[in-house]
Amino acid sequence: AKSKQSGLNCEVVTGGSTPTAYNSHLVRRLTEIRPGTYVFNDMNETKAGYSQLSDCALRVQVTVVSKAVQGRAMIDGGSKTFSGDRLISGDKQGFGFVTEHPNIQFASMSEEHGHLDLGSSDQVHVGERLSIIPNHVCACVNMHNQITYHRKGIVEGSWTVEGRGKLQ
Repeated sequence: AKSKQSGLNCEVVTGGSTPTAYNSHLVRRLTEIRPGTYVFNDMNETKAGYSQLSDCALRVQVTVVSKAVQGRAMIDGGSKTFSGDRLISGDKQGFGFVTEHPNIQFASMSEEHGHLDLGSSDQVHVGERLSIIPNHVCACVNMHNQITYHRKGIVEGSWTVEGRGKLQ
């Protein structure tokens, strides 16, 4: 294909994202798509209706480190772990989904810590490990050097995040 405006030969025309992947065929002259989030999915994809919770393959393991304030708990993962991306659809609340305790709200973060709103329940204890599905998996993965993977709870290995630190 040639660009009519510039006369340049364009062999590859790239576009797309996970939410638009199913409609990419409607874009004339598009020769490839590059959806990225779909490999793991995240809360933004789930809340927008593009995936289900069961489709979300990546979870961040954190530990409850404090319950010093009534109705609140602190975890050892903050904005340097999850990114500060909010939900872009749904109720637009929180920074991730606590899989073991769906009623708990991941309400806010500092750089190193996440702040959980326990509501009226007292469901978690200090030292408990939690699995959180991030709002935006792309930003989350980019902040880590490795991803550990498992099958049915048995760790099978890890992948190096090759693109880590490569943004310019």
